[in-house]
Amino acid sequence: MSQKNPAENVYDALLAVHGPQQCFLVHNSALQLLVATILSAQCTDKTVNLVTADLFRKYPDAASFAKAVPAELEKDIHRCGYYRAKAAHIIGACARICSEFNGEVPDNMENLTTLPGVGRKTANVVLGDFFQVPGFPVDTHVIRLSNRIGLCRTKDPVKIEESLCGRIPPANWAQFSHLLIIHGRRRCAARKPDCANCEIASLCKKRGVK
Repeated sequence: MSQKNPAENVYDALLAVHGPQQCFLVHNSALQLLVATILSAQCTDKTVNLVTADLFRKYPDAASFAKAVPAELEKDIHRCGYYRAKAAHIIGACARICSEFNGEVPDNMENLTTLPGVGRKTANVVLGDFFQVPGFPVDTHVIRLSNRIGLCRTKDPVKIEESLCGRIPPANWAQFSHLLIIHGRRRCAARKPDCANCEIASLCKKRGVK
């Protein structure tokens, strides 16, 4: 009988089903990942990747984003939704990166979360997927699955992060988030979870509960 805790068992099962996952947002730098993650709020990764393909050519560094004309940047990212707020956050974050961090995206939670529009989820994405610093991003899929499976009993992202990080080795935090997200997309959808074919149904305490 396994001596691992339920979260570790779910991690192992999801890893066996889906294999190791990479960040779903296409990027070549910490700045690109930061901007893409800001754009991903309430938007699909597919759409973000389509938008950033041209966006990152037009704005190659933090300085160019910081100097962007808001109305023009809004037009550039319009397809991602909430474009006014996202444009303001990107310009504000990049202006601060230039003025406070010598044009480089900071590599720690404390400084990342001082940037406009950057909360713990966005910071954890950048830390875990670019800087290889243990981070556990909590998005809507993670919130849904952690509660549905029975790993958590809260919708508070910070409490979910604290709870799951306390039961999973730091080296696996970012990967566990990716695995929960991919399982949420492929099998455990919000409205119609495919419980009958779920590969980890035996580990789910709330099978069939939406």
